[in-house]
Amino acid sequence: MLTKIKASIIGRPLKTEQLQEEKLPVWKALPILSSDALSSVAYGTEQILGVLVVAGAFALWYSLPISLAIVGLLTLLIISYRLIIDEYPGGGGAYIVSMDNLGWFAGSVAGASLLVDYILTVAVSVTAGTAAITSAFPVLHDHRVAISCGFVFIIMILNLRGLRESGTIFSVPTYLFIISIVMLVIVGTFKVVFAGKGGSPPTITSHFPEGLTWFILLRAFSSGCSALTGIEAISNATPTFRAPERINAGRTLVILGALLAMLFGGISVLAYLYHMTPLPEETLISQIAEETFGRTIPYFFIQATTALILILAANTSYSGFPLLASIMAKDKMMPRMFTARGDRLNYSNGIMVLSFAAMLLISLFQGHTERLIPLYAIGVFTSFTLAQSGMVQRLLKHKPHGWKGKLAISLTGAIVTFIVLLIFAITKFTEGAWIIIVILPIFVFVFSKIYRHYEAVADELRIDISTVKPQIKKQMIVLPVGGINQVVSNTIAYARSLNVDIVALYIAFDENDAKRMRDRWKVWCPDIRLIIMHSRYRSIIRPLLKFIGKLPNYVGDRQVTVLIPQFIPRRWWHRLLHNKTALVIRWILLTRKDIVVSTVPFHLKK
Repeated sequence: MLTKIKASIIGRPLKTEQLQEEKLPVWKALPILSSDALSSVAYGTEQILGVLVVAGAFALWYSLPISLAIVGLLTLLIISYRLIIDEYPGGGGAYIVSMDNLGWFAGSVAGASLLVDYILTVAVSVTAGTAAITSAFPVLHDHRVAISCGFVFIIMILNLRGLRESGTIFSVPTYLFIISIVMLVIVGTFKVVFAGKGGSPPTITSHFPEGLTWFILLRAFSSGCSALTGIEAISNATPTFRAPERINAGRTLVILGALLAMLFGGISVLAYLYHMTPLPEETLISQIAEETFGRTIPYFFIQATTALILILAANTSYSGFPLLASIMAKDKMMPRMFTARGDRLNYSNGIMVLSFAAMLLISLFQGHTERLIPLYAIGVFTSFTLAQSGMVQRLLKHKPHGWKGKLAISLTGAIVTFIVLLIFAITKFTEGAWIIIVILPIFVFVFSKIYRHYEAVADELRIDISTVKPQIKKQMIVLPVGGINQVVSNTIAYARSLNVDIVALYIAFDENDAKRMRDRWKVWCPDIRLIIMHSRYRSIIRPLLKFIGKLPNYVGDRQVTVLIPQFIPRRWWHRLLHNKTALVIRWILLTRKDIVVSTVPFHLKK
């Protein structure tokens, strides 16, 4: 029954041979892997203006050169990540580049940064989309946490169904958003240039001290760089593309760069031409759309697609996080469970961990986007810096054809992204960025402990097949019994077939119980020794452990095996009606080094 329910929710299991069918063509990969980056168009320019406006309306002009500089940095990053795709088509992005060229520590920092950023991307995107909905319907404001978690759950289910199905579903809203913003930029520019539409020129309201001008400009630049988050997702998820993966991933990255530059630049130009300033009660996109179309159908279409893209931006993480976690797990830095593919040939464990981590974050921050944003982007710019630095090291080492030009691009990108990272860390520290600065070292420490554990296990399990041979040991079986019944009879029959010494153990709660069991056993199975232990506190586990603890004094070098009788109900709900004593005993005994534990099942027919 549970299998049927699971199949109805996430679909029928797929064969391993169908993995190629689940890989993405460019037209599906673009909306899945680019929704995070494209959604930044909705708030990138607004972040710039929000910093500049404190210096007075005259400073808003600087949004244009700042936006141009961000587009320039975008171009550098696109070219650099295109190089990464060529060099590392197996995916992993900044993690693989850092691990391969800068060493274990840099790789672990890059991996931790990306994993944290993926979780934050889901939380920030979904809460931002929910905020757009609750702004339109204020009655839902108090339910924002439940709504946000509900959206995360829906996205999780869609991704558990597989990349191909989720790509089909998510592609429509993403392409509609692209169309809506292109329409807004074209129509808005036309009305300003040819119809003379636009706001009144800004007036100078204050003079900002000249000594702090550069700090304000750098802060505005770093805030606007939030528009660059998400562009690393394509290189991280290169293996999810259809063959040829490297070429298709590169094409998708270039398309994303062109779209992002056009949409972000267009919104920045329109915001200046309309002389827009950020308002606490209305987004910049809403202001521009209303100025261009009024409260008409195109306006509401733009608002709807913006809300959708903000929510679906979370989906980018569902391609990156599980794949990166699987790569890190193969490198012994994360639990092995992340390497397993689910029924639909996706990394289902990574998908679920990402979802529940995002839900926890949303709950802890009560669904407030503004509380989550200071945590956002530090992780991704850390990975940007490490990725560019890793490519610099690689280019200097191997010096491939045209390496000097590539080196200039990667080196410039590394320096600029490092500067942005520092500005983010300083200006956002007291607003919550300190949390990420504290969490990243913890992640790195955990990675190191996991790696050392796997290495220690491998060393302990490794054998020399020329000298180490399996040894035969004499056996003694201990059989815990709760009475005389079919389950116990089935277990004794199995134990006898092994032709070893058998001891039955019964835990009695009072003298009458002990006498009754002793008398019945003599009649039923006199050839097997029965040991009765008394438990005045009605505990089964403590007397059993006490008995097993004394066995080494009596059995010598014989191997002790505890055979646990257990009946298996026919229907799943029958299991809820019985205690789990056998499972508890098995779980506790497995922690002991000196015994073997085995279960003998008896399947009920009714």
